Amino acid sequence: MIYYSIASFIAGYILDLILGDPCWLPHPVRLIGKLISKLEILARKYFKKTPESLIAAGIVLVILVLAASSLIPFFLLYLLYRYVPWLGFITESIMCYQILAVKCLKVESMRVYRSLKKGDLKEARHNVSMIVGRDTDRLDEAGVLKAAVETVAENTSDGVIAPMIYLAMGGPVLGFFYKAVNTMDSMIGYKNEAYLYLGRAAAKLDDAVNYIPARISAVLMILACPFAGLNRKEAVRIYRRDRRSHSSPNSAQTEAVCAGALGLKLAGDAWYFGKLYKKPAIGEDTRPIEAEDIKRVNRLLYAASLLAMALFISLKLLAAAFVLK
Repeated sequence: MIYYSIASFIAGYILDLILGDPCWLPHPVRLIGKLISKLEILARKYFKKTPESLIAAGIVLVILVLAASSLIPFFLLYLLYRYVPWLGFITESIMCYQILAVKCLKVESMRVYRSLKKGDLKEARHNVSMIVGRDTDRLDEAGVLKAAVETVAENTSDGVIAPMIYLAMGGPVLGFFYKAVNTMDSMIGYKNEAYLYLGRAAAKLDDAVNYIPARISAVLMILACPFAGLNRKEAVRIYRRDRRSHSSPNSAQTEAVCAGALGLKLAGDAWYFGKLYKKPAIGEDTRPIEAEDIKRVNRLLYAASLLAMALFISLKLLAAAFVLK
């Protein structure tokens, strides 16, 4: 079972690098998103509109989503491994693949790159809106580029290395637990009028489950800089200086590494739901941002993910050897 888990982890990573996230393939995270939407409707219908009641509704929503997201893969894998082990391995490999998002990040960000290279800013705004939560209709070319680079940098942790950490610790059960937390935060974890109370539990839980992974991700990105042809020394300097320059305890960790490695100023003020939010900048404006920076940050993403896989597989093999000794 231990070696099945290790093999499925490797197989899932390889499948992700090859296949990415094709639109025609059903994805469990989309099902999690639909569950969150349904539960939000029910929560607003049956709970009072007071802050206390909405916070309680948010806690119930989190518990139900996490229970469904974790227990379904647990019982499915338990039954398959008990009665049809080879089918359990295939299923676990597919689950690991669906939890990771290396190629998806590259594909989506490169759509922005291609739009800008052909001079279509409107299309670029649309493409970047598919991968960021901010308003994009006001962005100029530099703003679109920054949004694309920032989302790859942040999701190197949220979409790749953090899921790997939870997969390494608890297979797809913990992997889907993490993805459910991450999805809830992206859907209802906003500090605006609509979600300030209902989404508070989801946002706080997301901060907690990403606290250590975000810092591990930053270290791995720093170590990966030479393999991606980027500036490791500046990545370390800006990381030390700007890693806390964000209202979230985690978001600036990987963005600071990226800003230093690329020699760019990232973050800063942004529009969300028609409202301008003041945010500190990260990094230094040593040169203008350019379309090629999307390719550079993707190289960093791939190099960091390979280092992470090598590290976590090594740790899992050591743990297996210790358990089976």
